[in-house]
Amino acid sequence: MGKCPNCGKLSVKIHRPFCSKHCANIDLARWFDGSYRIPTDEAPMVYESNPNTTNENKN
Repeated sequence: MGKCPNCGKLSVKIHRPFCSKHCANIDLARWFDGSYRIPTDEAPMVYESNPNTTNENKN
């Protein structure tokens, strides 16, 4: 087996390519917080509200 991309220990089959659930969760947290992203110079997309939506149903 290969080495864990987080800590360098040998990976185990159940958590491959990681060595443990802990290292797998560290990697997952990096996805969630945006650490893994492709840098770009593009401005973020701006989403407009739906013009068919009204506030009439709110009490």
